[in-house]
Amino acid sequence: MPSALDPALEPTLRNLLAAYESELKTSQRYLAFADRADDDGHPGIASLFRAAAHAEQIHANSQARALRQMGAFALADSSPCQVQGTLENLKSALSGENHEIQSIYPAFIEEAASRINSTAARSFAWALEAEKTHARLYTEAIRLLESETSDSWIAATRSFYVCPVCACTSHQPAGDNCTICSYPSDRALAIC
Repeated sequence: MPSALDPALEPTLRNLLAAYESELKTSQRYLAFADRADDDGHPGIASLFRAAAHAEQIHANSQARALRQMGAFALADSSPCQVQGTLENLKSALSGENHEIQSIYPAFIEEAASRINSTAARSFAWALEAEKTHARLYTEAIRLLESETSDSWIAATRSFYVCPVCACTSHQPAGDNCTICSYPSDRALAIC
């Protein structure tokens, strides 16, 4: 973060940078989890992890844009992640999403809103809502995997739909518009 920036912006800038770094690392982690799910014979879960990885990259891009608009820039380093079995990876992903939903993004939204930084607040709010879609999908995948439901979506490669603006992720495209950001749903990205 450049030191010439207004000190009043520093809390929001720190939060944006923390979110940016976290989203990039999570995207890389989910791609590694996708490879493991493929190796474990769960192509539907691999598809979900790839879609979620793409969604996390969308969040990182949004936060990088907000940083640039505030006169800062985003840098992050990558580090290797721990990959376990598919069920453990799903539980780890769900735990991370729930932490963001319950603690991280609500605090970041509150801080950005208190400084009337609508760009940062919107980026955080959209990420929060999209993380909820990931948590629901991970919860469903865990339930199906634990119940050994082999005839479900986890057993076959499939498309998940990711809004290119807010990263809302679902089994099928939304109706007319994204349920989070109202972007036209016919422009959702099909990721498998």
